[in-house]
Amino acid sequence: MSSRQRPRASSQAPRTNAPPRSPAPTGLAAPLDPARILVYVGLAVLGAAVGLAGAFLQAALFPGGLLLALAASAGVFYGGRVAAGTQLGALAPAVGWFVAVVVLLGGRPEGDYLFGEELGLALFMLGGMAVAVMCATMARPPHQATGTGRSGT
Repeated sequence: MSSRQRPRASSQAPRTNAPPRSPAPTGLAAPLDPARILVYVGLAVLGAAVGLAGAFLQAALFPGGLLLALAASAGVFYGGRVAAGTQLGALAPAVGWFVAVVVLLGGRPEGDYLFGEELGLALFMLGGMAVAVMCATMARPPHQATGTGRSGT
């Protein structure tokens, strides 16, 4: 052993006099971003358009049209989730879809309404709501590594 001792490694971080920083707010506590609000409004309008088209399609072609309308709804809900990267990205088109379908469900003063039969209506409403809940509560999509060929960068 030599007469000179090496300093031991410390497990503590070096001390500074700076106060600890609080983490940046996320979710509803985050500051409003006008671009993100426009994205959510656009997704809600797109959801309403898909709800309107799905209402006509499922009533016109019952078994196949219903499946196609639900697949289009799922595509809009999941696409909103991926595009926005948040659960609200899936809920915004779901709200637009739901409002459009409920307005169409109201009927006319003459007594008739848009939906063809009760079974198609029930399957379209329940299926659309179930798909919206599934898309809103699913796990976040994994982030892809871009350009480096290494994961974690």
